[in-house]
Amino acid sequence: MTTKTIISKVLAIVAILLLQCPIHAKAQEPKAPRLSYAMTLHVKCTAAMEVGNIPQGKRVVIPIIGGTFEGKDEKGQDFKGEVLSGGADYQLVDTTHNRTRLEAIYNIKTSDGILIHVRNVGVLANPKLSDGTQGFYFQTSPVFEAPMDSKYAWLNDAIFVCTPFFEKDMIGLKVWKIN
Repeated sequence: MTTKTIISKVLAIVAILLLQCPIHAKAQEPKAPRLSYAMTLHVKCTAAMEVGNIPQGKRVVIPIIGGTFEGKDEKGQDFKGEVLSGGADYQLVDTTHNRTRLEAIYNIKTSDGILIHVRNVGVLANPKLSDGTQGFYFQTSPVFEAPMDSKYAWLNDAIFVCTPFFEKDMIGLKVWKIN
């Protein structure tokens, strides 16, 4: 099969898919998203382990050893559970720009025994501001993978944002669903 044939077939598939999507003639100004509270996690970690300098920056791994969480589902019902040990926060530190890319990967288990996988990606930055002072930015966006046949399946179908905060001996994560 030639490259031209492959491109023709791909374009035909794209055209078919576009015809199936409704097209609105009038553009509308998008509304600002609303946030609704989803949960708060209290994550216990051990001391950071420094892998060292790699081509992308300095790699740091912070093991996750446990914790708890509580939240409210879409119907306003309370849920809670534990943060399981065995995960970690994989950080890539850019000391030149005072910025750290975060990727925490771990599992939580609800009080009714449902296992949910979490991948939380974000940025911690301390940029120098125009007035010469040091700024502070720390935001993440968790993605949840819950069993489709569980009452937590709603976590699969939304985008979440969270604001980390520091607690004694752990890090807290306040999570909101974008509506």
